[in-house]
Amino acid sequence: MLFVPLIVFCATYVLMISLPKIRHWIAAASAVFFLVWGCVTSGSGVSGALTDAASAINWNVLMMLFGTMGTVYFFIASRMPDVMAEKILRIAPNTMWAVVFISLFSGFISAFMDNVATVLMIAPIGLAVAKQLKISPVAMLICISVSSNLQGAATLVGDTTSIMLGGYADMNFLDFFVFHGKASIFWAVELGALATVPVIMFLFRKQRQKMQITVSSKVQDYVPTYLLLLNIVLLIVASFLPNMPETINGIICLSIFAVTAIYSLLRSRSLKNVAASLKEIDYSTLLLLGSLFIIISGVERAGILDELAKLIVRLGGGNLFVVYTIIVWVSVLMSAFIDNIPYVATMLPVVASMAASMGCEPYVLFFGLLTGATLGGNITPIGASANIAAIGILRKNGYEVKNRDFFRIGLPFTLVAVLVGYLYIWFIWA
Repeated sequence: MLFVPLIVFCATYVLMISLPKIRHWIAAASAVFFLVWGCVTSGSGVSGALTDAASAINWNVLMMLFGTMGTVYFFIASRMPDVMAEKILRIAPNTMWAVVFISLFSGFISAFMDNVATVLMIAPIGLAVAKQLKISPVAMLICISVSSNLQGAATLVGDTTSIMLGGYADMNFLDFFVFHGKASIFWAVELGALATVPVIMFLFRKQRQKMQITVSSKVQDYVPTYLLLLNIVLLIVASFLPNMPETINGIICLSIFAVTAIYSLLRSRSLKNVAASLKEIDYSTLLLLGSLFIIISGVERAGILDELAKLIVRLGGGNLFVVYTIIVWVSVLMSAFIDNIPYVATMLPVVASMAASMGCEPYVLFFGLLTGATLGGNITPIGASANIAAIGILRKNGYEVKNRDFFRIGLPFTLVAVLVGYLYIWFIWA
């Protein structure tokens, strides 16, 4: 029973990487297959398939995307990204350092809020910077997305996988900084982030042109910026509040979009801007992400992730360093192709069981799992929601991202950051 869904899963990703312009339709077709396959194998019928689809989709992420895309339209129209871009260019000595600064800024924000929301909010600034420099924004936005994805594991509120680990290991926000008297995973991620700075400098080593700001933009309306900042604050606050609904982040983003749209309607006394904001939402990216959630759920139900966990146990052979190494690098590989949320959910109890069988504390394995699973998504353009969102933004602005463009940045970013985190966690926690 594993053979057919595994073949379809592999074929889906090969086709999506080979045919990026229609990857959302490929994903949608594969999602339909997994729903039909689930009906056939479980005998649940059409209603069961629809129920499976609804439960598999991460509505929180899709609602966040929809709401933030809408709000960001008004943010861009206000000219605030242009002003912020000019400020970055004034402090950056050249193009290379401008990319470094905006990447680090994106990573810092992402440590405290969702990666996708971070990309949607920082991408307009990156586009404005590229426009001022008269260069293609493709590499700039890829750096923003991979930096955002990298920092997600730094804090309890930075990524869903961090929240899952915090709940499973009974860790609070401060435990991500210092845990059991030792420097915790935050420092592993930050060291990895610092290690990527030379990577950016090498990739952009030829772009040393000096900054020349010949114009000075003015903000047309500050309210969209204030509402976007309120969005960030509410997302951070919600992460600390207990018993929140699973879709609380999506609800916040949709609500802020609604308030922004109503404000625009009252200010302009016209539906023109509201209609334009709805038109600018990247529906193909929403379709792609929704389909991927269904595909990964189908892979999980088929038992493929369970079989992978059993394989890791067998390969480890009871040696802590071998088990730790396998967990980190298999997690990197898996997260390059599947959503890391179901993978981490499957592996957390497996990792705890491995540690118990070896008579050691599980934290070195927990942190290795989180490091590999969170950073691995940067290897491929469809390995993380943040990357998909960034590529969607570029496509909406008329830029097509080739696979080699992404691999040129994502691959060294991932390898350097994971290697640093891998060594740090082992020497501090083993």
